[in-house]
Amino acid sequence: MDIAFLFPFILLIGVMFLMTRSAKNKQRQAMQMRDSMEPGTGVRTIGGMYALVKEVHEDTVLLEITPGVSTMYAKNAIGAVLEPEEYERIISGEPAFPDETPVVPDDASALTGEEQAGRDDRVGLDKTENGTAEGASGEEPGSQDSRRDGENGSKS
Repeated sequence: MDIAFLFPFILLIGVMFLMTRSAKNKQRQAMQMRDSMEPGTGVRTIGGMYALVKEVHEDTVLLEITPGVSTMYAKNAIGAVLEPEEYERIISGEPAFPDETPVVPDDASALTGEEQAGRDDRVGLDKTENGTAEGASGEEPGSQDSRRDGENGSKS
């Protein structure tokens, strides 16, 4: 048997070993994170709900979602155990970076820097004095229907 023939199989087995090893490490870290929960700890569920831990059992955890309202969750449903400062910041609604508040313009023209000045360039229409749009040729918009049905302008 040729050793060059076995090399791809050995390489495949090595890659599979490394992948399962990293997956086991992630599972171990998640289990350690969930085991670090204790009453009073802020958590985020995998569904994105923030709550305080009231009680920790073997496979379940009792979470207080609002004062006086508690629900039972499986430990596997806990996505993250939060630091007390981070939990308070999230619950109070404070931004993560208060100096970097986004500036939202009042209208879209501030994004492009262009003024419309009475002309709607998107569809080639001019605005008349009463605010209605008329075709670029100056005709009423309804008068162009006769040209849509044929070259000679007759309707059938």
